[in-house]
Amino acid sequence: MKSSRRAGAHISQTRSFSTVFLIEMWERFGYYGMAALLVLFMIDKLHFADSHATLTWGAFTALVYASPSIGGWIGDTILGARRTMIFGAVVLAAGYLMLALPNDQLAFMYASLGVIVVGNGLFKANAANLVRRIYEGDDARIDSAFTIYYMAVNIGSTVSMLATPWIKDHLGWHTAFGVCCAGMLLSVANYFVMFRTLAHIGSAPDAEPVRWRRVGAVAVGGVALGVATMFVLQHKAIAVACVYVAGAAILAIFGYMLLKCERSERAGLVAALILTAQVILFFVFYVQMSTSLTLFALRNVDPRFSLFGTTLFTWSAAQFQALNPIWIMLLSPLLALLYTRLAKSGNDVPVAVKYAFGFAVVAAGFFVYAASGHSAVNGRVSSWFMVGGYGLYSLGELLVSGLGLAMIARYVPARMGGFMMGAYFVATGVSQYLGSVVANFAQMPAGDMDPLVSLPLYTKLFTGLGWLAAAGALVAVLLLPLMRKLSREHQRSGNDARDRATQSATAGSAVTE
Repeated sequence: MKSSRRAGAHISQTRSFSTVFLIEMWERFGYYGMAALLVLFMIDKLHFADSHATLTWGAFTALVYASPSIGGWIGDTILGARRTMIFGAVVLAAGYLMLALPNDQLAFMYASLGVIVVGNGLFKANAANLVRRIYEGDDARIDSAFTIYYMAVNIGSTVSMLATPWIKDHLGWHTAFGVCCAGMLLSVANYFVMFRTLAHIGSAPDAEPVRWRRVGAVAVGGVALGVATMFVLQHKAIAVACVYVAGAAILAIFGYMLLKCERSERAGLVAALILTAQVILFFVFYVQMSTSLTLFALRNVDPRFSLFGTTLFTWSAAQFQALNPIWIMLLSPLLALLYTRLAKSGNDVPVAVKYAFGFAVVAAGFFVYAASGHSAVNGRVSSWFMVGGYGLYSLGELLVSGLGLAMIARYVPARMGGFMMGAYFVATGVSQYLGSVVANFAQMPAGDMDPLVSLPLYTKLFTGLGWLAAAGALVAVLLLPLMRKLSREHQRSGNDARDRATQSATAGSAVTE
């Protein structure tokens, strides 16, 4: 009988997870299709300089990643995680629809980006929080689940990063953005078709009737955030100030949680703070994909994929970004299988060790990009260097960013889950802007498109990034003894809490008898 119940629970988990997986897949199709194009759109259609486009992208993505801190709180306490997620999906569809309209005025683009920030804020933390709630208490499967969940991101982004640049080349910029809107609408449709599998998953407000006054208050707040986003994107000094404020807010949030938490929860929160700091460093590298690596592909990479002198196919600069999700999809199932087998055999590798190894392979990836300049012909390097560099970079991403949400799920108490996942996204938002500042170390002189001028700028930047990632790996290794101690304390506290709960249940049963 017990094994039958366990099998039923497993099927329920699998179906619920599959629904969130598909919703996330189509949402990421929309976002990454837009992301593949936006910097190039600003340079080509709006005539931004490299530095202006890169910093605008950095400020936008900082807000995109920071806004889930508010959305996670709304999902936990006001509307419910499930409802907030789907409201966010609808708002995102509206933002992509605005980009699809044939209006190239600068203010309209900023308004579109403001709507996207609001939609992502409502969607992102709550989708991840639903996965966490599906596997509540199942530590053996949670790393595996979040690794597969991360693969959903990359299935959607692979297809869109290959498709939207091609559509842009053949049908125009706005048609390509329209395809992103279609992806979001499929995400919304998927939710309503498979709603029953998520009906029992969510936060406390999901179980209550819809309170329309609260919905109205959230809508007013969303409009205010959208207007604020438009303002911030047009004023660099304010954008920088927001980054500093967000960084201070992360520390304040963790400090508040440490003060309010029970003593038994403290070790887990300190571990989460240390790992979140490492994630901030990682996203400095991550943002290079949409900035310096894309511009490097535009100016210094041979677009042809050739083998033994025969051209197999040709990619545009934006399509090279698809190498990242392609590698993620190839590597995710292998890592998920490895994590599950190690957990079952009692040899689970700590998250902190995975982080250290992740930074090491990210460093190797950037050294590959830097080394490619030595074999350049007329300022252009072989596209296969991009394949190798992205492979190492993507493995590092899986080991650091791919486990970031699992880290929050593992170390943070469930009652703080949505809020702390939001804080995690604020941290990644800060590093998105810092990464765009770093990317500008390789900015081209205005109007100069000579690949022989740009090549040494990019190889110097990639060498510096390689050494920075190597330093990150060294710090992660030095922190391992502290992380082992915190992890043991957290595990011991969890075991004590379960023992107390078992004793309480036994005592209650005895009283009943």
